[in-house]
Amino acid sequence: MALLAFPRSLPLPFPPFYFFSPRPTPRPSFICSLSAGAGRTKSGSAILWFKHDLRLDDHPALVAAAETHRSLLPLYVFDHRILSRYSDEMLELVLFALEDLRNSLKEQGSNLMIRFGSAENVITELVKEVKATDVFVEEEVEYEMRQIVGVVKDTLETSSSLDGNPDIVMWRTPFYDVKNLKDLPASYNDFKKLKLLPTSPLPPVTLPNVETKLDWGPLPTFSDLKEFIKEKPGKGSWSLMKEMPAEAILKEKLSKPSGTNRNSLSVESIERRRLDKSVFVTRKGDVVAGGTNSLLNASAAYLRYLEGTARDDWQEVHERLRNAESRDGASFTSLFGPALCLGIISRRRVHYEAITYERERNAGFLSPFGYSAATVAAAADAVCCMEWFWLLALKSQLSNEGLYSVRIWRWRGHLIQYTVVGNEGPAIFLVHGFGAFLEHYRDNINGMAESGNRVWAITMLGFGKSEKPNVMYTELLWAELLRDFIIEVVGEPVHIVGNSIGGFFVAIVASLWPTLVKSIILINSAGDVIPGFSSQRFSNERGTSGAARLGAQLLLFYLKLNIRNIVKNFYPTKTKRADDWLINEMLRASYDPGVLVVLESIFSLDLSIPLNFLLQGYEEKVLIVQGMKDPLSDSKAKLAMLKEHCAGLVIRELDAGHCPHDEQPEKVNSIICEWIVAVERKLTAESHL
Repeated sequence: MALLAFPRSLPLPFPPFYFFSPRPTPRPSFICSLSAGAGRTKSGSAILWFKHDLRLDDHPALVAAAETHRSLLPLYVFDHRILSRYSDEMLELVLFALEDLRNSLKEQGSNLMIRFGSAENVITELVKEVKATDVFVEEEVEYEMRQIVGVVKDTLETSSSLDGNPDIVMWRTPFYDVKNLKDLPASYNDFKKLKLLPTSPLPPVTLPNVETKLDWGPLPTFSDLKEFIKEKPGKGSWSLMKEMPAEAILKEKLSKPSGTNRNSLSVESIERRRLDKSVFVTRKGDVVAGGTNSLLNASAAYLRYLEGTARDDWQEVHERLRNAESRDGASFTSLFGPALCLGIISRRRVHYEAITYERERNAGFLSPFGYSAATVAAAADAVCCMEWFWLLALKSQLSNEGLYSVRIWRWRGHLIQYTVVGNEGPAIFLVHGFGAFLEHYRDNINGMAESGNRVWAITMLGFGKSEKPNVMYTELLWAELLRDFIIEVVGEPVHIVGNSIGGFFVAIVASLWPTLVKSIILINSAGDVIPGFSSQRFSNERGTSGAARLGAQLLLFYLKLNIRNIVKNFYPTKTKRADDWLINEMLRASYDPGVLVVLESIFSLDLSIPLNFLLQGYEEKVLIVQGMKDPLSDSKAKLAMLKEHCAGLVIRELDAGHCPHDEQPEKVNSIICEWIVAVERKLTAESHL
């Protein structure tokens, strides 16, 4: 396996390039210089497959290819498997970015090839056509994207139509100088002690020439793209569910209006919006789009918010900043998050621009006590946070250190960890409680799978090793996360299991999107029972306050000091289950960047919608598993209220605390598996009527 590394003058966090080499005889290692490469012998043609790196600025693969190849073919493939992951807004952003990318390449005497189809077939044909010796591919952390890259690699290895198999050159855009990813500390607290500084963006590069006689392909319109997507059968109406916010459905359910238009943004309205010169092109007009230069200009405006400006384009950015600032610093992720997800601008470029501006403000001085402008702090903190969770996600894909094989799913640009076990049987979806993670079902996942089920478990946004962005966390946000996971990852109705606050989220999902749920299993669920519930109790007002921030800080301090005793109190009959591993995992997460934002949500979560309202329509499809020694609630009183006001419940009482699934996993596994067999038998009988 050959390595491609940059010289020591520009340190990189870990080898930024490595080869999947299908050749029997491995190619020798070589060094790629960032200088003009005088005297260096260049090889033949290479293909650069753009995916989530839609830029020329700070692009390691472009630098390497320019130094080592006489010809470079830039390529973007509209692949159904990739497009299916994008919302309409993201598709629009992709088209804007590709238009700018193609124009930028043409200015350098190159071009961007556009192709439709499966990436493996497109790339194999192009390798044959241009006789490429290397295919540059950015490394991915998402499971589905890694699978696609793997298929491309396997296809190139086994294709009999190629004279010689090209190398797949995997590359990264390093942010920190981490020498070996396997040595990455699990705790952000330990990571900070390394005192690693972000690396600098790469300078511009002159691109190799391309063959102008090639068929470069037209860039599609949004209408063309939607028609192309329709050609491939998908999840149909399920995908449309994601277009309607949970809040709108809940209001409709509570008020029962005559009708609501749930259609997604029309193609015509999007096409009209493309004619607008604004960088804000989504339906709400609050996301920055365009090419790298547009992003750099918008970020410059964002950073200089306090200075004021007479420029109309900067004033527009400032207006959107104010609208998006739902909490301190949240506007940056809201405005620039999608562009960062598509790689229109790199994370380290954002950090570099923010720090450069900070130096300008302070005569070249950087204070050790923090940044002088809130916008600088928002931008720098956001990309550093993104990078930390990207490193955690990548490490999880390169090593098997956890209890289960972890996969990564990207939701609204954020990295979410999950696992799946089992090859056949009904689908079970496990949802943890506040402060926990998928491994809290450590002895349930395999146990349920071995009983003939397929089991998915997720670590929700803001918990465990999933990303903790600066967003407004609400019960409806988490419910939408679970909804989208069922649609995009599981792909079929599930028996959905929730513990503690996860049980409340599960009940919301079942109530708002009943076609996704076969049955509900609530394990010591949060949520009240309110006789004669009135919709007047519901309020969608959200916000943060100084009191909430102070409360989150005090709560975090208290939890770090007392976490062991608190957790053991949740396991009254088997305190040994609150072991060092569980405690250490919770402590590890408490040091992650963004954890205070998550804790603030405790003071703003709205639990006013009662369980007796959310569980309507699920008669004989709700199982309650209740630990009767729960220190957080009066289990007897709660069960009495549930029995009185919720029809058709099945209740199982256990001699356990707040987490009976982990305190007595064998009993809970048996109860749930027997329940699922009974529900499946009933559903099968109903389908034959």
